[in-house]
Amino acid sequence: MTANEFDPRLTPARPDLAAISLRGRVDAERFVDGVPHRVVWGRAPVRSAPHVDAGLMTELLYGAAVTVFDEGEGFAWAQAAADGYVGYIPAAALEPGPQRPTHRFTARQGHLYPRPDIKHPPRIRVYFGARLCARPGDHPPGFLALADGDYVPAPHVAPVEALADAPAAVAERFLGAPYLWGGGSAEGLDCSALIQIAFDACGRALPRDSDLQWQALSRTGRAVAPASAARGDVAFFPGHVGILVAPGRLLHANATHMAVTVDPLDDVIAWLARDHAEPLSGIVRP
Repeated sequence: MTANEFDPRLTPARPDLAAISLRGRVDAERFVDGVPHRVVWGRAPVRSAPHVDAGLMTELLYGAAVTVFDEGEGFAWAQAAADGYVGYIPAAALEPGPQRPTHRFTARQGHLYPRPDIKHPPRIRVYFGARLCARPGDHPPGFLALADGDYVPAPHVAPVEALADAPAAVAERFLGAPYLWGGGSAEGLDCSALIQIAFDACGRALPRDSDLQWQALSRTGRAVAPASAARGDVAFFPGHVGILVAPGRLLHANATHMAVTVDPLDDVIAWLARDHAEPLSGIVRP
């Protein structure tokens, strides 16, 4: 069996190296145990090759857990724990060792501070969905003290088990955010990242890409006709995805406007019909 029989986006296997869990299932020169790491940048790019101008596949946020299988030329070849995505991450964006998150970052974006003082220059910018580990014990007024020594404003966090109620409401918080292929934060995100972020905030893990999301939600949800689609239904198109915020109204990160916008569903179908004979793949009620 070869690595080509597996989705390369999700398979930690190269001709020279593969995860030890794949021994006997893929061909590789050697097999290794991965080493747990976590992301310590606000957002870490995951690239298709180990150089800075390689394609952006996705981004991982502060606190994300990864398994590193190889490191060289300033990059770590790693797999994300949350969705299994594999790629090259700047080694400087990672630190060894897992952390058990206690909180999630709930503001669209904000900062971590080296001191519990909002007038002090912040150390790093963080984004909605980042995972944080609180330090045991008392915390300064208005702040949560983190295990790594930073401080985060208390209004910007919630316990990791405190979940949002509806993906559509979460997605609406990103209205106006710029479109970025492969992006995964309010600094810029693509269509499938928006959906993944929205469902993650509600405690439901989804794959990273729209085709994989279509497969996952088709298995667990039920198909609905466009005329019956309602708020919270997820609409899939060739290479695109969005979520309905009202009947006939689609919220999506899109390259037409280069932003997260709400557009008539019929207009989105018409735009995609220019390039696709079947512009609407289906609508799923999760």
